[in-house]
Amino acid sequence: MPFIGDDDVAVEQVDDVSWDLLRRLTYAGKKDRFVVPRGMNTDFASIPRVFTWFLPRYGKYTKAAILHDYLWREKAVAGELTWLDADALFRRAMRELDVAYLRRWIMWSAVRWGALMKPGGLRGWWRESWRVVLFTLLALPILLPPAIVILLSLLAFFLLELLFWVPLRVYAMIQGRPEKKVVLPTVPLKT
Repeated sequence: MPFIGDDDVAVEQVDDVSWDLLRRLTYAGKKDRFVVPRGMNTDFASIPRVFTWFLPRYGKYTKAAILHDYLWREKAVAGELTWLDADALFRRAMRELDVAYLRRWIMWSAVRWGALMKPGGLRGWWRESWRVVLFTLLALPILLPPAIVILLSLLAFFLLELLFWVPLRVYAMIQGRPEKKVVLPTVPLKT
């Protein structure tokens, strides 16, 4: 396996969506070796909430996702690696971790779309755009209908929570109990 050393990923939770590595993660590419340092922050796979039924934030691809976070946040930002190369390493690492063909190409397509939001992310994007579009079009009919239902459900539950929050908050204010914590609900689209 191209991931060298301990097979286990050890992390410590920082907040609702991010984790710090407790030990480094080393990946040997064809030419280069990448060492994700201890203490590096990750959110594992950056999957929007409406798609986590299909792709959980962690799984067989966890190490590849951590490596990709590192490559994007450190190497690509510093200009040591292009976004395109970082994404290709992500796809290769998933292959080496035995992530199923279509799943890894869909995940790769998603990060390629995400690269468009990065400074210089358009460079080299068109070279692979046909593959990105192909796998996006293959995935959309499967992913979009449930994602819409999930989004509507999340919004409906948010409104229900808001209906409970308002009288609880008003009651706490009338009782003069500002210390009573009444948490304002949010629509959880990120996690």
